[in-house]
Amino acid sequence: MTASTAGPVGDSPTRWSSSAATGGTLTVTAPATGSVLAEVDAASPADVDRAVAKAKQAQRDWAATTYDQRAAVLRRAARLLEADPDRLRRWLVPESGSAMGKASFEVGLVVSELDECAALASHPYGELLHSTKPRLSLARRVPVGVVGVISPFNFPGILSMRSVAPALAVGNAVVLKPDPRTPISGGLALAELLAEAGLPDGLLTVLPGGAEVGQALVAHPDVPCISFTGSTPAGRKIAEAAAPLLKRVHLELGGNNALLVLPDADVEAAASAAAWGSFLHQGQICMTAGRHLVHSSIADEFTALLAKKAEAITVGDPTDENNALGPIIDERQREQIHRIVTDTVDAGAKLLAGGKYDGLFYRPTVLGNVPVDSPAFRQEIFGPVAPVVTYDTVDEAIELINDSEFGLSVGILTSDAFRAYELADRIESGMVHINDQTVDDEATIPFGGVKASGAGGRFGGARANLESFTEIQWITMQSSIERYPF
Repeated sequence: MTASTAGPVGDSPTRWSSSAATGGTLTVTAPATGSVLAEVDAASPADVDRAVAKAKQAQRDWAATTYDQRAAVLRRAARLLEADPDRLRRWLVPESGSAMGKASFEVGLVVSELDECAALASHPYGELLHSTKPRLSLARRVPVGVVGVISPFNFPGILSMRSVAPALAVGNAVVLKPDPRTPISGGLALAELLAEAGLPDGLLTVLPGGAEVGQALVAHPDVPCISFTGSTPAGRKIAEAAAPLLKRVHLELGGNNALLVLPDADVEAAASAAAWGSFLHQGQICMTAGRHLVHSSIADEFTALLAKKAEAITVGDPTDENNALGPIIDERQREQIHRIVTDTVDAGAKLLAGGKYDGLFYRPTVLGNVPVDSPAFRQEIFGPVAPVVTYDTVDEAIELINDSEFGLSVGILTSDAFRAYELADRIESGMVHINDQTVDDEATIPFGGVKASGAGGRFGGARANLESFTEIQWITMQSSIERYPF
């Protein structure tokens, strides 16, 4: 059993309890229908102290285990989920409003993360160093101790596991605070999976709760490392709170990602990639294509095709496999999306598709002739909106791409991939995808952005994971005590 000890009580799947959470009850609702999905024991700031104390004690024994013991737990978890993907998917669909295809894809990402981090446990973790003295000198990676993870609602399973799995693999314990709107798919279901796979008690505690629980986790003196995925404003607050405590903080934040369509691109293929990049999971992805920069010679054809694709997309209850898109997470976010669309149209943009909603179901929206000083161009929308801006020269396009506080992901569509590769040198972005849209991730890559899109370590790949969730320790050893003149 793990300290999370979270799972359905008895035969009912609608009640989740945790001995670690004593802050009352959290009601989880489906954004598509408004129906109650579950009642979850909520955490309070006082629960953070108890969880961290237990994690700190359990971590010592976990770090002392052999790497293959840690790897075996992660591999078993991967096989359990692979054999029964519905144990996570059945929560992802109603809780986060994920369409069936998106939920299945996310489950696959979680399996990949577990497998990749099982391999991380056996990865070389140090190096021999030259020394001017007759001694052995080496630098090795050691666990940081207790890692605090704060994860969001949009891809709750993978955005929790991509910090939880590598932290556990290298010998840490984890205290996880998922978004209160997705506490099951973002935490409790994952903890149940790892407990069944044999993770010892105390190593993963899930604390569903609000901002006050996250604040207590960031401020706790025995949590030296915080891994946060979420909005840029929230990330700034975490960085400010953690700085006086000299904590390690890894921030994966927002994006206003550009899709650059060069004049030699296949316009039909470009429109298809653009629709996927802007509308997947209702645009509620940090990597969503939020700005489409299209050469003026093909802009009319591109926007017409994109609008046609937007009108054809089915939107509705994600439990219906015929619906490609589900709901926006809540009314507040829907109103934010609609405000940006409305204000941008008022600023001179042309509404070519969408721009309307039914409840939380927002239609895929295409905006043409978007002014570069309008909200849809400047702000992260986090909704299914594709603002299109035209350009005449590549230099103009590169300037528009870089004229943003964000720098997460950029896509370049062209028939000349090597030309695009050269353009990547001029682009301020953590990721550049040539002949693909902006939404992409793999367990093997160092995911992250620059500028207001991220700070601290990166997520994914052996090197980035080791750097993010371990400290460097220098050790020297010689056969006899060194002699000194004192």
